[in-house]
Amino acid sequence: MSSTSSLPRATEARCVRLHAKAADYAAITPVIETQMLSCGDGELLIEVKAAAVNPSDVKAAIGMMPYAVFPRTPGRDFAGEVVAGPESLIGREVFGSSGDLGIRRDGSHASHLRIELDAVVDKPAAISWEQAAGIGVPFVTAMVGFERAGLPQPGEVVLIMGVNGKVGQAAAQIASWRGARVIGVVRRAEPYAGHAAAAVEVIDAASTDVAAKVRELTGGHGADIVFNTVGDPYFQAAHHSLALRGRQILIAAVDRIVSFNIFEFYRGQHTYVGIDTLALSSVATAAVLRQLVPGFASGALQPFPISPAAVYPLPDAKAAYLAVAGSARDRVILRP
Repeated sequence: MSSTSSLPRATEARCVRLHAKAADYAAITPVIETQMLSCGDGELLIEVKAAAVNPSDVKAAIGMMPYAVFPRTPGRDFAGEVVAGPESLIGREVFGSSGDLGIRRDGSHASHLRIELDAVVDKPAAISWEQAAGIGVPFVTAMVGFERAGLPQPGEVVLIMGVNGKVGQAAAQIASWRGARVIGVVRRAEPYAGHAAAAVEVIDAASTDVAAKVRELTGGHGADIVFNTVGDPYFQAAHHSLALRGRQILIAAVDRIVSFNIFEFYRGQHTYVGIDTLALSSVATAAVLRQLVPGFASGALQPFPISPAAVYPLPDAKAAYLAVAGSARDRVILRP
């Protein structure tokens, strides 16, 4: 993108503000304030049409991210229209996400957002504002995990622990898009809830030995990649499901300490990959999203469906945050 900017234009923005760390989720007290925002050289000003609420947004509000600053405007994911910046970009419909946005600096839970020029991606025309805003963190997390572990190849077996979570569904979509065979693990008997380019086989962890079932389904081979979205509760099952030279991707934890058999680890030539998308800048995150746009444009990848009941106006930000804290299955969206 060109870095030649039009004259900066100031806009009065309505922003959700968190002034201090809350003691718990119930004590989160967002307020709506107005701020003057303008963009300078190398920046854009976005009129936010929709912004997702992620678990990390809510966890940061209660101090679970020690580097989160206060006061700040939360929000990592966004979709909107460029209203200031290079003349060639004015009116462009874009979306994006970030690791530091809304955590270390003001984010997207506002009517307007100031962002770097290269931190936005063109929104596919067939995707709504709310759907575009919901893509960010789950799909970026899934894609970065696969990039770090080695992208799934046609014919490889990808086992996804927590396949019906948002990152799990994104991982299933990307893996099946790339031609891999996808097996998903759920904690109770239920079918796969998301989109995929091929059938997703499901294992009910409540009634089945996961590792034994994976070996049975794959003729003893095991999983080339295990995407563990849950962490330690499924660590041992993931470890015992891995094929020779298998890779386990880890993005979360309940208890931080796990034990595993080092002998099996090195004899199996396994690789463990840890992913923290909070370490990604807005620009780095946009580069990941650009790799996914062709899939969304073609329909091979699909955004999460957005329930009207899960869309909140800015003044109802607390209700949106509490819905996410309560593990809502819907993708929760703020709409300025």
